[in-house]
Amino acid sequence: MKADQVVVVGSLSQDIVVNTPRLPVKGETIRGTGFGMFAGGKGNNQAMAAGRAGARVTMVGRVGADGFGDMLIETLKKNNVDASHMVQDKKAGTGIALITVDGDGDNSIVIAQRANLNLCDKDIENAGAVISASKILLMQLEVPTEADTFAAKLARKHGTFVALNPAPAPVDGILPKELLENVDVIIPNQTEAELMTGVKVVDEKSALEAAEVLRKMGPKNIIITLGELGALLVEEGKAPLMVSSYKVAAIDTTAAGDAFCGALAAAYSGGETLANAVKFGCAAGALATTKMGAEPSLPTKEEIEKLVLSTAKK
Repeated sequence: MKADQVVVVGSLSQDIVVNTPRLPVKGETIRGTGFGMFAGGKGNNQAMAAGRAGARVTMVGRVGADGFGDMLIETLKKNNVDASHMVQDKKAGTGIALITVDGDGDNSIVIAQRANLNLCDKDIENAGAVISASKILLMQLEVPTEADTFAAKLARKHGTFVALNPAPAPVDGILPKELLENVDVIIPNQTEAELMTGVKVVDEKSALEAAEVLRKMGPKNIIITLGELGALLVEEGKAPLMVSSYKVAAIDTTAAGDAFCGALAAAYSGGETLANAVKFGCAAGALATTKMGAEPSLPTKEEIEKLVLSTAKK
């Protein structure tokens, strides 16, 4: 039987966040109203989210041999994530994300991947024992596609469930067939689903159309997140399930998708069905919008369960 563990292969970055009344247009300079620096990167966020949601987690990735890298590794450890398979790159600095958040909580992000681009097959191979023993492998697209593909194939070989959050989706929407054929569940948001399928995803009906296109690409299970609407699960051999989101006062959507993915992986690794894991993920994603920044917004297992229970009683 597989260990109840999540292993995350992905990116890490130092997030530099500025708050503004609105997002600037091209060529415009506007005054910021707040500033903060937080641990970030989709891989890092999802690993921390899974750790806070109660899972045993191992992070596989690269940071620079610099102050930001040191801080990110320490932050992983503080969030119940095993960082023994992290590599500090001596040739490239830690990844950086510049994030602007407007008064409605919406954001725009520019990333400089740096050390993340050097994640390689050898790094994955060195973590092979952890990947083979884990219940679920969780990946994104902020590291080289070759590394994700190698990790997915290794996990599939050992019977580890493979989850891919295709974010950020490639501009042309195309991912290698070799990668997609080794993914058990793909978890895009509306924009990513549209880029990959050509279907404009705005509601449950259009999400179902996109899910059918994605299934033909390789993954047998599809989860499309729909923001305030919740998430659609199309699971092999079962009827599609639309899971509603939770009503909260959103102030910053940064890392909401990462909170969803990390919490989903945690629930699945703990023995929950995909359907229950999606419900748990929706609650985590909603809670993540109620606080500023990536790391500070990731909810704990207790907070997620409290929201789920309080909503169920209404």
